[in-house]
Amino acid sequence: MKRIIPICLLIASFSLMFPSHLLAASYGWGYKKNAANEIPDIGKYATIIEGYSAFYVDHSGEKNIYLTFDNGYEAGYTEEILNILQREEVPATFFLTGHYVDEEPELIQRMVADGHIIGNHSNKHPDFTKLTKENMQKELEALEAKVREVSDQDDFIYLRPPRGTFNEQTLAWAEELGYFHIFWSVAFKDWLSDVENGWRYAYEQIMNQVHPGAIILLHTVSADNANALEKVIQDLKKEGYTFKSLDELIFKNSLPEIFTYF
Repeated sequence: MKRIIPICLLIASFSLMFPSHLLAASYGWGYKKNAANEIPDIGKYATIIEGYSAFYVDHSGEKNIYLTFDNGYEAGYTEEILNILQREEVPATFFLTGHYVDEEPELIQRMVADGHIIGNHSNKHPDFTKLTKENMQKELEALEAKVREVSDQDDFIYLRPPRGTFNEQTLAWAEELGYFHIFWSVAFKDWLSDVENGWRYAYEQIMNQVHPGAIILLHTVSADNANALEKVIQDLKKEGYTFKSLDELIFKNSLPEIFTYF
């Protein structure tokens, strides 16, 4: 006689073998590019991130720009990028990995001294959707500790998930740990340090996509980005854009409702 196993037992056994964080859907951040200088369509992601502490754009309609950089390793261009930001008086957020902090403490000290924000890009750059909450927390706290050792920044509230990978669970965990997810609305393939298309390519990629409220993601390993950055900033200023820090974006969106009447 065949043994019939109740479906509830099968589900329970499956859950024990595969914890819930491994069964949850995983998403890679992206959007539909447009050349109309409008906020891009992010499709289903708009619904997924709704209700969480997550931003990819400033929806105010104001001509604000938020510059962000991802730093996994150094290729010799970050110092010049910092020089440009200093000359143009533009704030930025640098999302760092543990490897970068270990290798470039002096650059991190300068980032903080120049008034920029250090964001958390994790210690070892894992896919958060494949981790437990405990291990995700360890990744974030390890990066925090390393930055505190070499700079004066003590508070960390901005997270960019490695590879842009996320799901509802990691969004919720990050929020519980006091973090805001920072995605982006302007980006292009600029993370291959051995591929150079020229400064004009980077310039056009940014200028063709830029829009009011843009959060721009750039990688500091790109010579194209370093060579285009100053002209990008100067030309966007001429077009009426203002460069702001993530703190200004978050503060504006976190004000108690009562203050909106003043």
